Amino acid sequence: MNWIILIIAGLFEVGFASCLGKMKETSGNTALLWGTGFVFCLSVSMLLLIKATQTLPIGTAYAVWTGVGAVGTVLVGILVFKEPATLGRLFFITTLIGSIIGLKFMSSAG
Repeated sequence: MNWIILIIAGLFEVGFASCLGKMKETSGNTALLWGTGFVFCLSVSMLLLIKATQTLPIGTAYAVWTGVGAVGTVLVGILVFKEPATLGRLFFITTLIGSIIGLKFMSSAG
């Protein structure tokens, strides 16, 4: 169950990074709303990470949390912010996904 919590925490990391990206594009009340979303997503992400680390090793949990956040943020960047989807970026995102899966299996084996 804590692996699911950890993945959800990583998705909220994507949320706060995305809100940060939208905040820089706006001003006034709109930027304030994105800032509120940033604080909310950051808080939920951290609380879920804390919960997950109660049973998962901190090194593994942190690596997976940041990995899920990084992969998700790059995908949002490509799909929402129209960042380039170069072959190199896609290759390294794929290797990052493989690393996250590998950490999950190695954690289960040990």
